[in-house]
Amino acid sequence: MFHLLALLFGFAADRALGDPEAWPHPVVWMGRWIAACERRLNRGAWRRVRGAIMAVASVALAVAVAYMYMRACAWACALLPRPADAVATGALWGVAVFYCLAGTTLVREVRWVFRAVARSLDEGRRQVARIVGRDTASLSAQEVRTAALETLAENLNDGVVAPLFWFAVGGLPLMAAHKMASTMDSMVGYRTPRYARFGTWAARLDDAMAYLPARLTALLMLVGARIVAHKPFGKGLRFVAAQGPRHASPNSGWPEAALAYALDCRFGGPHDYFGQTVDKPFIGHAEKNLTDDDLRVAVGVVRTAEALAVAAAAVAVYWRTCF
Repeated sequence: MFHLLALLFGFAADRALGDPEAWPHPVVWMGRWIAACERRLNRGAWRRVRGAIMAVASVALAVAVAYMYMRACAWACALLPRPADAVATGALWGVAVFYCLAGTTLVREVRWVFRAVARSLDEGRRQVARIVGRDTASLSAQEVRTAALETLAENLNDGVVAPLFWFAVGGLPLMAAHKMASTMDSMVGYRTPRYARFGTWAARLDDAMAYLPARLTALLMLVGARIVAHKPFGKGLRFVAAQGPRHASPNSGWPEAALAYALDCRFGGPHDYFGQTVDKPFIGHAEKNLTDDDLRVAVGVVRTAEALAVAAAAVAVYWRTCF
């Protein structure tokens, strides 16, 4: 019961609040830990081994902290009378769930990009730089909108479906493990001279933890495309199966392909990272100018997929903890 209450409380808090910038955030603490480890370990010989040690130790630390947090909450709330103890424990665990979800913030940031680029191209470039890893200084207005929607699709998995998946499988410890792996990948999982060897394990660990959730995300988005945009589900499956593996990442292409199908658009192409141009295969066939109408469809698809993911996770949690 505690786990189900935590899931529902955490999701409701994310929908209501997003990530308030003034609040302390565990992901910020994870980022500081990773940055400190990288500065100390990413030097000299054996960088791949040092990166592996950091990746494994960081995930283990996240699991341990989450487990201790759960035990401390349960111990403190045990002093309360029933059923207040269960509700209080679920609420406190739900705070951790809330911090691991990023659905509302993701949609909010993408909407801000579209509003910013409508005002001026420079403002749109600055806004999209908040949510993408690529260089944005030379992006056109169309490329700014495309980058925002690519991020919306990819991070639906990283920020919503994958955390819910691992919570359903193993509760807060595995949810925290995924969050640490995802944060490491976003910081050191690049194929640049600095991170190519050191970040290998971080990138592979994130790939492994996102593998099943990414494909589940694509399926949920296709259901959303059927409901919101009236797109045939079977045709969408064939489209995603053909286009999803085209991405260099083993996971990112699947949700991107699902959104490209929903919008009849094309993602991918040349992107600049740290001053280097990377040619990414195109996902989708139709090159079109993205508009606010496409944003509304995309948000509808993402919100529908998110609701379905929460419902599926709730059923899985109830089954795992009650039977």
